[in-house]
Amino acid sequence: MDTHTAVLVVDVQVGLIEGPKPVYEGAATVGRIKLLTDRARAAGLPVIYIQDNDVAPVESDDWQLHPALEARPGDLRLRKAYADSFYHTTLHDKLSALGIRRLVICGCKTDACVEMTCRRAVSLGYDVVLVGDAHTTTDNRFLTAPQSIGYYNVVLDGFGAEDGFGGGEHEVLVQAAAEVELER
Repeated sequence: MDTHTAVLVVDVQVGLIEGPKPVYEGAATVGRIKLLTDRARAAGLPVIYIQDNDVAPVESDDWQLHPALEARPGDLRLRKAYADSFYHTTLHDKLSALGIRRLVICGCKTDACVEMTCRRAVSLGYDVVLVGDAHTTTDNRFLTAPQSIGYYNVVLDGFGAEDGFGGGEHEVLVQAAAEVELER
C-alpha cells in the first residue's frame, strides 16, 4: 500500500496512562487518539504504535498498549529503547517502504518521546502534524503537565520552516485532533 500519511502513536502504554504516576488527562487523551486512529483507518491510512521498553518490563501488563486504543492486528508495532522513536529502530525504513511523507504524531510523553520524535522526523524529511490535544505528560521539576503541553505546542509549531532547520523544507504543524486532515 502506497500512502502519503501515517498516524504515529508514541508510547500510549498502560503504565503511563494508569500507572503509579499517570500522565495528565490520560483517559481523555487516549479517547482523542482512538478517534484519530479510527478516522485514519477509515481513510485507508496506516496506524503505527511505538512501545517504549523503559515504561515497564517488556511484555508485562503495564508495558502493553492501552486497551482503549483498540489496536488492531494489522497495525504496525515497533519497540524502542530511547526517547527518539527513530533511533535504533526500523521506523524510518518501514515508513519509507510505505511511501510515507507526512506523520501525524500523538502520544506520551510530551517533553521527551513526543518532542524528540517530532524533531527527528523533520530532520529525516517528514512533514509532521503534532496533534496538540492528543499528547500528554506528567509534571516535571519546572512545569506542570498542562504547562509542558502548552509550551511544546508553541515551541514545536513551525519547527523546521520558521527557523530554516533542514533548509526549511519540512516542518511541524500543531493542530487539534478534530482539525487534522487525514487523506491518502
